[in-house]
Amino acid sequence: MKSILSKYRQYAALLLAALLVGIDQFTKWLVYSNMEKNTVINLIKIGDTEVLNLYYCTNEGAAFSMMEDKTIFLIAVTSIVIIALIVGLLMKKIHRAPYVVSVALIIGGGLGNLVDRLFNGGSVVDFIDVRLINFPIFNFADICAVVGGILLCLFVVIDEIKDSKAKKAKKSAPPENTADEGEPRSNGND
Repeated sequence: MKSILSKYRQYAALLLAALLVGIDQFTKWLVYSNMEKNTVINLIKIGDTEVLNLYYCTNEGAAFSMMEDKTIFLIAVTSIVIIALIVGLLMKKIHRAPYVVSVALIIGGGLGNLVDRLFNGGSVVDFIDVRLINFPIFNFADICAVVGGILLCLFVVIDEIKDSKAKKAKKSAPPENTADEGEPRSNGND
């Protein structure tokens, strides 16, 4: 079973990305079909403090509303990154399981928001409002892309640390003793 998973890991990652896009689009559909724009539904409240709300709004920019009104640029960059990651998966340039899962999350998140930009006039539906820390409003695709990006960076750093330790250990290890240089070698005919 493990060999089957490793052989088809890239395709499983693309399936995971497609599933994440489906979940993202479904949650956005639930929001825009059941809420009026700029309305709030309180989900978690502690005393008078709102912790978590659903707040239906749209965002024409990237994270934290940066690059608003740069729709063509955002679509182009997102498309290029997604295509590069998919090609990397299919050509098995990205093959280790932690990297594959991280990339699947990034692809799923990127595609979820790309679908919005292409079919919602350049804007993305956002609805998760964490009030406790006054964080920008976001969506499921944002969660996928951010978690995937953080995991990918974390795995790269971990691998670099492991490689660095392995190189240091190899340098400090005594050389292998293959044969004493002062003694003649036997050819096995003695």
